[in-house]
Amino acid sequence: MAEKNITVYMVEDYPLTRTAYKKYFESVNGIDIIGTFETAEECLDRMAIKPADVIIMDIGLPWMNGLEATRIIKGKYPETKILVLTSHERRNEVHAALASGAAAYALKDTKLSEIVNVIKSINTGAGWFDPKILDLVLDIFPKPISMDLNNLYMDKLEAAGLTDKEKKVLKLMAEGKSNIEIGKLLGISPNTAKSHVGKVFTKLGVDDRVQAAVIAVKNDLL
Repeated sequence: MAEKNITVYMVEDYPLTRTAYKKYFESVNGIDIIGTFETAEECLDRMAIKPADVIIMDIGLPWMNGLEATRIIKGKYPETKILVLTSHERRNEVHAALASGAAAYALKDTKLSEIVNVIKSINTGAGWFDPKILDLVLDIFPKPISMDLNNLYMDKLEAAGLTDKEKKVLKLMAEGKSNIEIGKLLGISPNTAKSHVGKVFTKLGVDDRVQAAVIAVKNDLL
């Protein structure tokens, strides 16, 4: 029995790029590009009718951006894999894409033949990151404090001296809650929640929520 082709949607606001990719994929065995969209909203509407296996997602889109679209799609269709294909290569955008659930992050100068390989790879559950931004991916992960295999990161959390309130804030951050949501859940103002978040970052020696979330996961806070 022949294997099922991988169904693909592409969200890209530049018409020539959409056309070029569609034409190329039509000649590729094993991949069916079943829809191209200028906006994330159009893709979301189509996903409600017919989900695709893989979505190629730009970041800079009119109206809803590709990061927000990725977060929504992964929440509703966790089996769908997202390949972010963009010219954006700033640290915050890379981290936000991965935190939103993207399985791959590629820059737009990536060869089309390589994009095909990436699609086939992430469809099987693998991840892929453009070598040009690999350092930005690796710096998400905090350096271990201990070389004890059973306690690589626990010392980090214990040594940080987080208060019980700050541990709750860390847990909620790792769950993807905003400062406003954290404030409502803990009965504090958004500004107080923001202050607690800043203290957690300082004590853990991290720069953003993704790095803090890694520590939370390593310490079984979720």
